[in-house]
Amino acid sequence: MPDKKTASKKHASERKAARPGSAARSQESPVTPRVRADLSDVPDWLKRKQCPHRARYLSGRRILPKGITGRERVSELLDETFLAYNAARLREGCRLYVEKMLAPDVTVGMSLAGALTPAGLGCSCIIPLIKAGFVDWIVATGANMYHDLHFAFNLPLHVGSHLLDDTDLRKNDVVRIYDVLLGYTDCLMETDRILRSILVQPEFQHEMGTAEFYYLLGRYAAEWERKSGNHDVSVLAAAYRCGVPVHTSSPGDSTIGMNIAGLELKGLKLRINPSIDVNETTSYVLAAKRSGGKSAVILIGGGSPKNFMLQTEPQIQEVLMIREYGQDYFFQVTDARPDTGGLSGATPHEAVSWGKVDPDRLPDAVVCYADSTIALPILTHYALSRHKPRKLRRLYDHRPALMDNLRREFFAHTKF
Repeated sequence: MPDKKTASKKHASERKAARPGSAARSQESPVTPRVRADLSDVPDWLKRKQCPHRARYLSGRRILPKGITGRERVSELLDETFLAYNAARLREGCRLYVEKMLAPDVTVGMSLAGALTPAGLGCSCIIPLIKAGFVDWIVATGANMYHDLHFAFNLPLHVGSHLLDDTDLRKNDVVRIYDVLLGYTDCLMETDRILRSILVQPEFQHEMGTAEFYYLLGRYAAEWERKSGNHDVSVLAAAYRCGVPVHTSSPGDSTIGMNIAGLELKGLKLRINPSIDVNETTSYVLAAKRSGGKSAVILIGGGSPKNFMLQTEPQIQEVLMIREYGQDYFFQVTDARPDTGGLSGATPHEAVSWGKVDPDRLPDAVVCYADSTIALPILTHYALSRHKPRKLRRLYDHRPALMDNLRREFFAHTKF
């Protein structure tokens, strides 16, 4: 195994070689003069000043975009006009995803936090990414998977307004998620009724992790899609069909968990064991590295799913005592600040100190401070327009073998 210094030089060489479109841009963009011809008005002290790094700092693309005509593709708009601030970070993240994360040897994990599925982002973004092979495993809040079931069961959500009287909504049997409206009795409670009828089925009556749980639930979601004729509306159904494991780090913190708890009072034998999820997600990352490939994370929002996805590396290094260096690629979209100490806003630089991100890969770590409901559709469109579909990795089908590999390496390294 190469030492870290050699690896660092190799990474730097790879980044230089893979810098997106640098040669083409240097030909297309107007050249900025680096030296003034007439320095007569410049004071002597400034003339004598040595600036050894000036050329490097000013080597970036000149900001001089063409005017928008309305005929541009979204991908062209992103490449040519998203040049600064968080627009530039979104462009960098999209290009990182397409040009490096989607390489054949990279295993891509995606975390989902915030009310994404109620806003329709499951149908519009997450499902197309799953089907294209652009997401290999998922960690999502239980709430996102619960609201995904409304779509599977053909129970409508509606565009509304955030400027409504919530007391009157309660009186009229309507629930609000900011500006998304849904019926309390005919959507929420009907989802609960159908869910409970599924949870009591024989295949659910044992201990399992959330990947197995969602796989079984996804089979029912896929059947409901078939019966309603609404194909590709449920993330769980798509993940089931494509073999993409879905995990929830805090399974009790959602209406799915609440319904499981309620049925336990009546003798339900289903038990969700979070330790299974910790080990299975860790096995995906270790397998990616041991196969000679890389591991990438796309973090949509923050919260528990973000940490659960990133803690796979500390689990490998700190707990299982296996030598590893951290995630290779990191792209987060968040609205959380880093200076309050919360995990949601923690930067990849901070994650280096925990072993979550490889320090040599920090140039391949991007944080975009933006609303996920804006950024995710742009990311999805860019990826689908710029990269051909990948072969499905179907990690769900390989879980037993991946866990065997994890156990084998753990027992080879541990001393306790």
